[in-house]
Amino acid sequence: MESRPFKTGQARDRISALPDELLLGILERLRLRDAVRAGAVSTRWRHLPHQLSRLTLSHRNFHGTTPHEIMDAFTGATQRLLSVPPLADSKCDCRSTRAVKVLRLNFYVSAPHLRSIGSAVEDTVSRGRTEHLVFDVVPPSSDLRHASGATKFGQQFMSFSRACPIAFRWLTGLFLKSLKFRAFDLQRLVRACEKLKVLYLTSCRFVKDSVLKIDAPNSVIQKLQFFHFRCMQIDLVSVPKLTQLECFYTAHSKKTPLRLGYVPELREVKLCSHVKGWKAPFALSDCFSINACNLSELHLYFNCRMIWIQPEHPKQLSGIFRNLTRLGLWFIFPECDLKWTLFILDAAPALKYFALNRIRHSCFGQNPESNALKTNVVWEPPKDMKHLNLKLLVVMGFEEEDQVTNYIRIIMELAVGLRKIKLRGHPCKNCSAIDPETPKKFEEDEARRHRVRERLTHGSSSSVQIIVS
Repeated sequence: MESRPFKTGQARDRISALPDELLLGILERLRLRDAVRAGAVSTRWRHLPHQLSRLTLSHRNFHGTTPHEIMDAFTGATQRLLSVPPLADSKCDCRSTRAVKVLRLNFYVSAPHLRSIGSAVEDTVSRGRTEHLVFDVVPPSSDLRHASGATKFGQQFMSFSRACPIAFRWLTGLFLKSLKFRAFDLQRLVRACEKLKVLYLTSCRFVKDSVLKIDAPNSVIQKLQFFHFRCMQIDLVSVPKLTQLECFYTAHSKKTPLRLGYVPELREVKLCSHVKGWKAPFALSDCFSINACNLSELHLYFNCRMIWIQPEHPKQLSGIFRNLTRLGLWFIFPECDLKWTLFILDAAPALKYFALNRIRHSCFGQNPESNALKTNVVWEPPKDMKHLNLKLLVVMGFEEEDQVTNYIRIIMELAVGLRKIKLRGHPCKNCSAIDPETPKKFEEDEARRHRVRERLTHGSSSSVQIIVS
């Protein structure tokens, strides 16, 4: 929202006449840059930015020819907005009433500025009224062209955490991007952030390939995300409050890439392992301990290449998957046999929703140098297998092929409580998988839907609803 200049004294008078409560509500919806600008319009507004209870400030709001100049402006604004104004300039005693409940700061790793930012934050949180404190930290992109850049900024960030322990003790959210750490840095960081609930690591890695181990029995972390993360293994020894885990990373080891220890509150897991050609498929039972028995939602991403998990007997997984109700298997290459997926259904008796995504795009997953070759997995479901609770099956990237049709008929037979099947194509503007620019005529589309339903229900007494789109 762009702020407009006040051109007349009459406009100033009308705005200045508004009640403070209304003015604060307006300012909290403006970008802070605009809020500060607005506060300079009238002497009566001057105290208002210092009464905002929710502050979000980003380096993107400031201009400069270098990251250093941008951080000069960012740091100055942070200090001004978080400081308590002199009593003579304020209508109320802000020293006793000021409460910044939500503070979100997005800034560059810049050694000359970090201590000043930390000091301003510590003065604010020391009043004891801050409920959410979030740091979103990135290195200046211009300095990442050098191989040592990510290491240097990682060291600067860790020095920042040690220099400002009070600020980090109050952190509830931490988002880090493109930083390199030593193996023990992240363990120390998690333990130092006593109130941390959300930790995102994007394009981060270790100086030397190591195991990321988090053993924090007193941690209150609820959500962990590792995106484009590189390490030998992620080992969550003890994260007792963790409810959501997202791992999209490359594991440089023959070991099982993920090990979950004491995570009794874990509900949702999203896992994508960028495996290499020499790495063998691993068993899910090696990833999940019996302490992950409250898992209710699981999503596995295969990036149109190797199926990197191996089917196993349901006895190995039933204790872990007994509460699983939602399952998503994403980006399976089109030539892949699908019957192996049923071993998870066999081990998850409470499953109600099953989504399967077949990628037919020639433009997807075109990086064979960094991925394992397309590798099939063979597994035959037990002849007496039945599933009582599955209600909805969704197949994306559906085409009229015997392999897929036979697979869906198998599920219709074994899932005795199945109520609905949704079959969807996969339009793509970048390739000829399904051309969205040339829609079929209504009559042709209806004929196709009828033909699909006929093939799926031929010789079956199932009353399941089949939706083809």
